[in-house]
Amino acid sequence: MPTSFAPGARVEIRDAEWVIRKAEMTPNGQALHVTGLSDPVKDRSAIFLSDLEDIRILRPEDTELVPDRSPAFRSSLLFLESLLRRTPPTDARIHIGHRGAMNPAPYQLHPTARALGQTRQRILIADAVGLGKTLEAGILVSELIRRGRGRRILVVTVKSMMTQFQKEFWSRFTIPLVRLDSAGIQRVYSRLPAGMNPFHHYDRTIISVDTLKQDVQYRTFLEKAWWDIIIIDEAHNVAERGGGISQRARLARLLSERSDTLILLSATPHDGKARSFASLMNMLDPTAIADPSDYGPEDIKGLFIRRFKKDIQNQAAGAFRDRKILTLECRASREEEEAFSCLAGLELSRKADRSTGDLLFRIVLEKALFSSPAACLQTLRKRLQKLRKEGGPETAADIGALAALEEKVAAISPEHLGRYRTLLETLRNHPELAWDGSDPGDRLVIFSERLETLHWLKRNLLDDLGLPENAVAVLHGGMSDTEQQRLVEDFGKENAPVRLLLASDVASEGINLHYLCHRLVHFDIPWSLMTFQQRNGRIDRYGQTKTPLIAYLKTKAENERIRGDLRILELLIRKDEEAVRNIGDPSVFLGLYSEEEEERWTAGMMQSGKSAEEAEKEMLGEENWFEEFMKLAQSEETREEVVDDPPVAVSSSLYRDDLEYLEAALNHLASRSQIQREINRERGSLEFVAPEELKRRFRRLPREIWPENGLFRLTLSPEEMEREILRSRVSEESWPSVHYLWPLHPAVEWVNDKVLTSFRRHEAPVMHLPEILPRGETVYLLSGLIPNRKGHPLIHRWFGVVFSGRKIVRVEELEDLLERTGLRKKTLSNPGAAGSPDELRKLLHDAVLAGTEWMLARREEFRKKIQPRLAREKENLERLRGRHHEKLERSLEGTGRPEAIIQGRKKTETRRIDSLFDQYLKWVEDTLTTEPEPYIQILAVLKGAD
Repeated sequence: MPTSFAPGARVEIRDAEWVIRKAEMTPNGQALHVTGLSDPVKDRSAIFLSDLEDIRILRPEDTELVPDRSPAFRSSLLFLESLLRRTPPTDARIHIGHRGAMNPAPYQLHPTARALGQTRQRILIADAVGLGKTLEAGILVSELIRRGRGRRILVVTVKSMMTQFQKEFWSRFTIPLVRLDSAGIQRVYSRLPAGMNPFHHYDRTIISVDTLKQDVQYRTFLEKAWWDIIIIDEAHNVAERGGGISQRARLARLLSERSDTLILLSATPHDGKARSFASLMNMLDPTAIADPSDYGPEDIKGLFIRRFKKDIQNQAAGAFRDRKILTLECRASREEEEAFSCLAGLELSRKADRSTGDLLFRIVLEKALFSSPAACLQTLRKRLQKLRKEGGPETAADIGALAALEEKVAAISPEHLGRYRTLLETLRNHPELAWDGSDPGDRLVIFSERLETLHWLKRNLLDDLGLPENAVAVLHGGMSDTEQQRLVEDFGKENAPVRLLLASDVASEGINLHYLCHRLVHFDIPWSLMTFQQRNGRIDRYGQTKTPLIAYLKTKAENERIRGDLRILELLIRKDEEAVRNIGDPSVFLGLYSEEEEERWTAGMMQSGKSAEEAEKEMLGEENWFEEFMKLAQSEETREEVVDDPPVAVSSSLYRDDLEYLEAALNHLASRSQIQREINRERGSLEFVAPEELKRRFRRLPREIWPENGLFRLTLSPEEMEREILRSRVSEESWPSVHYLWPLHPAVEWVNDKVLTSFRRHEAPVMHLPEILPRGETVYLLSGLIPNRKGHPLIHRWFGVVFSGRKIVRVEELEDLLERTGLRKKTLSNPGAAGSPDELRKLLHDAVLAGTEWMLARREEFRKKIQPRLAREKENLERLRGRHHEKLERSLEGTGRPEAIIQGRKKTETRRIDSLFDQYLKWVEDTLTTEPEPYIQILAVLKGAD
């Protein structure tokens, strides 16, 4: 009679262990929907037909008991430790994320604590510039990997940030991301068969949003792939803004449907408009907001976390240095004054004075001249070329006026430009800003919005500062992704020749420039408060070890009109500093939340002839309705300064630390095949040469992380790792040659897999411990797992069923057992007399039965605890469903369309809404509902004297 397979059974198929999730009858027997439990199929789904496969049911009471005769029970301890490290936490405490190679401030743990408290880990981390959002994301991702929910990861960021993000995730969390930049994509295409989805080949990748946007084939690959975690960096770039939906926004909407966990990162998450922010919230939870233009704080509560530096100062002692602002007055030269007077008196025809939108061309010229004469000449000459091409008598006067201005601007040589003279004098003699480029560990960044200004600065500074050609570099948006990444990386490497970075505002978003740089000069003053925030945040950020020095070059002009316009720019400098001291976000003063719109506001003030005092009155003040709205939506625990640290846990282990475990494991493995290794317990370090098997495992990982000559150098110390990260910026190889030693390192994961082979599948070691256990005591060490309907663990416990003779006396949790026996503290001796396995097998049935009953009691405890939460989730979803239907009804009222069209649209939209909520409701139920029976595994038997 054919065997019937039930959901929940563990089976062995094709030499791998699986758990059956669903069994369906077919003409070829049962179709078994399974999830892998053993490597290399762990967490992978498959379907097998029972009539076509050799299937072995693995019942816990049939476990083969094998006496361990290894010295000091080394095989058993390593076997158990490996299994313990594979046991995912199921509570809401932080188990590993806080242990990354960093010294996390409590505020950096809050996003992870908040996400773990959610049914689904989907969150926008919207902390201000420089607070360490990448690190916060790394903490959360590490925690999810530890919980078995991070095997496949996709990171989407801007092209200039790819290497920086990739290195941060590897150096501090040993999370390997394969970089798919333009060069990486070519390597991928050359390695893979034609048409193969690279996102199936590589489990963890990082790619730029523009690559995905431009490459149609890659978007097709996205639609056919699924990830455990997707991270979208600089997420404000993918929000829906204005009337239409950009390619980036469409792409992000697609990505939001391709993973369970979604992490959005942005320091500027909204543009002050409800609809734009709603698009991000709906990516996280498509059921949350019925009407994107009308929703309340309760609709988005729990979906984001937002703090400014002032909010977390008490939790980040020493992590931030107070910036120092230096405003350097620059007296305009006679040549500048003549150009200013010519510009202020410029009269053009309406056609010639037209520019983009409502701006006059005179304002465009003024903005260019405030950047540099070179930028102004470029703008002037383009307009003159256009007018001369058009010809006609009506353009003659315009050409004459602009040509006269061209002559005046061309007369402003470098020595006649006050800001440039002041810059040179400052770099030569200023007590704090003096800089000559001789110290490779002391770099300087100068910002300007115009590319022509940057090239003009490079030509002149090379000569005037006596710098070699390769000491000055220009960073701008026209560079390829690999060029941008290489330059940013070189600027942070002490041995690289570049000393001075001339940067356009492409470098003001997300990039770290603070490693060897604490001086920043604004050669031109931004016309947008958001640009101030982004530029200054490149050096004034988490991890800066010196006082950030930020200098503004302020022109003093005699011309009344120009002087008034320059005072408006001085107002912006003052408002940015007020924001840093008091409210955190300078954007609230204008409430526009767009660099382009803020620049238009500034231009409008100048165009209308407003004074700085009048312009300040038109600002909104220090409060903005949307920031206040966001504050209301955040719980007090995340918005205010929190004294209590998020809850963290110490994971159970049979070893003192990762080094002791790895030392024992490598010694054990070396007894079978030679492994060169060197351990320094005092320094907490380990070196070993990778065997061929480990080399093969690394072939699908980033090339950059493979150590030279296959020699792994690992350290336990976050402080040592921090020093190594700094050192790597000095060496030729900018990736750290020392790796962080902790459970998530791929080499440690390989060791885990190897020591598991000490015992075969469905075997458990027997340890004879007469010196530890009382006479007549036997402990059956069990693992009990109860998953949800999706197969993810909801309850996973290790415990011992304790016998005295043949009688069960208690069930003891692992930590209590370890504490009572001192198993992890004592040096064990193996007497080699484990007793008869046959006698121990007789108690297996009773041990499994007792373990099953104990786990069912834990299941009932969980059910009682989770039931109110599940009920609240269902109630909330039904409330939201109703709001979506109400919004649909309102949108169809008074449209004037034929009734048939209205009813057709209503039917389609009703079906879409109900499908969305039905799917989400099922997801919630499947996530929070336990399977009926626990999976019991016999891990080991501990035997006292008879």
